[in-house]
Amino acid sequence: MPVARIHASLAGIPAAAWDALHDGGNPFVAHAFLEGLESSGCLRAGWGWTPHHVTLWKGDALVAAAPGYLKDNSHGEFVFDHAWAHAYARYGRDYFPKWLGAVPYSPVTGPRLLARDDAARAALLDAIVDEVRGLGLSSAHLNFHEAGEDAAFGDEWMRRSDIQYHWRNDAGWPDFAAFLADMDHRHRKNIRQERAKVVRAGVTFRVLHGDEASETDLAHMHAFYLETFADYGNAPALTLDFLQHLARTLPRALVLVLADLDGEAIAGALCLRGRDTLYGRYWGAVRQLPGLHFETCYYQGIEYCLREGLTHFEPGAQGEHKIARGFLPTPVRSRHWIADPDFRRALRDWCREEEAAVEGMARTLVRRSPFRDAGPAT
Repeated sequence: MPVARIHASLAGIPAAAWDALHDGGNPFVAHAFLEGLESSGCLRAGWGWTPHHVTLWKGDALVAAAPGYLKDNSHGEFVFDHAWAHAYARYGRDYFPKWLGAVPYSPVTGPRLLARDDAARAALLDAIVDEVRGLGLSSAHLNFHEAGEDAAFGDEWMRRSDIQYHWRNDAGWPDFAAFLADMDHRHRKNIRQERAKVVRAGVTFRVLHGDEASETDLAHMHAFYLETFADYGNAPALTLDFLQHLARTLPRALVLVLADLDGEAIAGALCLRGRDTLYGRYWGAVRQLPGLHFETCYYQGIEYCLREGLTHFEPGAQGEHKIARGFLPTPVRSRHWIADPDFRRALRDWCREEEAAVEGMARTLVRRSPFRDAGPAT
């Protein structure tokens, strides 16, 4: 039988052993990405993130692992459970701390139960529940897991769903012109006008991988990131050290889109690249120009995917405005284990009602597709 171990840091787990548990197609579960968050000062207990990774070992061999964290708030998760916490509070119960299996600050679908086989994956879920029970926590959560992991969860793990907006090249578009050609006249015209405004303003773009970006480029991108968080009054989590770490350890997975005007960088988008998917994560600007946000965050990313042969582009959570730009409603999922049986029953009904509402909204949103044939299937 495998033995469960808990790790307060990924630094204590050999990178090669961790990365052997996934296929390398998703950069967010790479040891370098997750360990970099810890070692570069992006995760702080004061912000509610305490690493608590669950692993299974057979002797010295790592056979399963789940990146996990003890959370005393719901910051940076993107699967919102504030109503659940309030319900616990009304009955004098503590919802926090809870255990969360996720990639911090990243609403990106990917593997969450890293395992050699199905048996190890099932044993890993058992180990997570045992750990949560042993600590007396209210719950365990696995956010943005892959559809292929659904079969691992028993009925005790409640399902939640939501909608994001993703670009998919199921149609086999060879270039941006072909992509636009499949849209109706109004949406095609609007996108051309948005892009033309940026060109007329004199803005040019550089798309750089981590090993092509200079220290100045990385510093600019981090400054743009800070600018966005300052605009919204939020505390930025990612450090410049983390960007530099990604450029060193995942040099071809890090993708920067930098907008230049009059010889100076004025905006940028921070992306990561997987095997077939580009993931847009953050953007910022020191100049506001018509169309700049859409060009930097969306159209340059689509152009990159078309050049590089990537078939998917996930530009981030939320944003119905993305539909008009070719990003169609796509379901995302999470699973939740609640320790208290009474709360579990009540929340199961709540989840079912939420799922029905999300499915109805998805059907409505699909009808807003900009494509003449309703676009590629989601």
